[in-house]
Amino acid sequence: MQCLHYDAGRCHSCTLLEIDYPTQVLDKERHVATLLDSVPTGSTVEEADPTAGSGLTWLPAVSSLESGFRNKAKMVVSGTVAEPVLGILDRAGHGVDLTDCGLYPDALQASFVPLAAFVTQAGLEPYEVSGRGKRAQQRGELKYLLVTLSPDGELMVRFVLRSQESIARIRKHLPSLLAELPALAVASANIQPKHAAVLEGDLEIPLTERTTLPMRIDDITLDLRPQSFFQTNTAVATELYRQARTWVDEVGPSTLWDLYCGVGGFALHCAAPGRAVTGIEISAEAIAAASGTVEKLRDDDAVERFRDVTFAAGDATEFAVGPAAPELPEMVIVNPPRRGIGPDLAQWLETSGIEHVLYSSCNATTLAKDLAAMPSLRPVRARLLDMFPQTSHYEVLVLLGRA
Repeated sequence: MQCLHYDAGRCHSCTLLEIDYPTQVLDKERHVATLLDSVPTGSTVEEADPTAGSGLTWLPAVSSLESGFRNKAKMVVSGTVAEPVLGILDRAGHGVDLTDCGLYPDALQASFVPLAAFVTQAGLEPYEVSGRGKRAQQRGELKYLLVTLSPDGELMVRFVLRSQESIARIRKHLPSLLAELPALAVASANIQPKHAAVLEGDLEIPLTERTTLPMRIDDITLDLRPQSFFQTNTAVATELYRQARTWVDEVGPSTLWDLYCGVGGFALHCAAPGRAVTGIEISAEAIAAASGTVEKLRDDDAVERFRDVTFAAGDATEFAVGPAAPELPEMVIVNPPRRGIGPDLAQWLETSGIEHVLYSSCNATTLAKDLAAMPSLRPVRARLLDMFPQTSHYEVLVLLGRA
C-alpha cells in the first residue's frame, strides 16, 4: 500500500508499510509460533510451514485486504471552527488531515467532508490544550469524531465532547447533516471532560431515534451500540467467528460459556439447538446490545438455535471463580482484552476439569503467559487472523484440549 502521508513523514501509524504484505503475515506467523513454542501442546504439526517447530496444528493464516479494510475511524478534531482538521496530531500537536487515509474504505472517506462541514455549521470548536503542567489550559469542545461503517453501508457517528455545552447546537443542525449524509443511521454525543489518555467518558447522549447499528455477519446481525466494542476489520472478524463455530461444533458441547463476550459475536455464532450458551461481559451497554440481538433472532424463526442463549453483565473472572458461580460448562470461550485473562482465571481454568477452551487473543505475549499458567490445557489447533494489516498486531485463535 502506497501512502503519501507516510512518505512525507506526516503519519507513521502503519509501522510495517515498507514491508510487502505477504511477508508481514509470514512474520506474524513466526512471531506467534515462537511465543507459543515453549507451551506444551496436544498434537503434531501436519504441514511444513513457518510454525513447524511449534508442535501443534496451524491452519493457514487468514489474510486481509491491504487497504480499505477498517470499519471504524477515530478522527482527532483540530484546527478551527472555520477550518477543522480531521485526522491525528503530530508530535508538535499540530493537526494532520487523514481524511484520505488508505485504511478507510470509500464509504468512510466520503463521510468526512460533510462531517467537517457540520463542525463549522454547528460551531463546534476543536479541543486543544496549551501549556504544560499546572499552566496547561484547555479550550474548545470537540475532541474526536468516531465513525463506524456497517457491512450494509450505514454509519454511526459519535461526537466526543468536553462538555454538554454544544449539545443544543448539534441537535439544531443535525437534520441538515442527515440530509447531506443519508447513510448516517445512529448519532450520539459522548462526554469526556477529562484531559486524559482515556478516549471517552461514561455519559453517552443519543441524538437520533435509532441507537444501534446493525453489523451483519453471515446469518447473524449483531446490534452495535455506541459504547460497545466491535472488531475493526469486518471481513476478518467474519472468518474469526466462522472458525470458532467450526471448532466448537466439532467439540459439540451441550453447555458453553463465552467470557468477555462483548456484543455476543462468539456466543451467537456458536449457538446450536440443544446447546446452552451463557455470555458474560463487564459492559452493561454491550450486554444490552447482545440481549437485544438474541431476542430478534428468536423472532426470526430461529427459536431452537437461540432458545438457550443468555447474556449477563459482570466481571468474567468473578463469574467463573466467585462463590455464586453456576455449574461448570463443558467448554469455555475467552476473548479478553490485550492484558489477557490473568492469573486468577487461568488458575481456575487449569483446575476446573473443563475439557476444552477456545482462546481468542489480540496479544500473543499475554496469550503465551496465560497458557503457561494452564499446562493441563494444551494447544491443539491455532490460526492467525490478520485483523490489523500494516501493523505488528494480529488476532490468533487457539483451541485448547485437556491433556
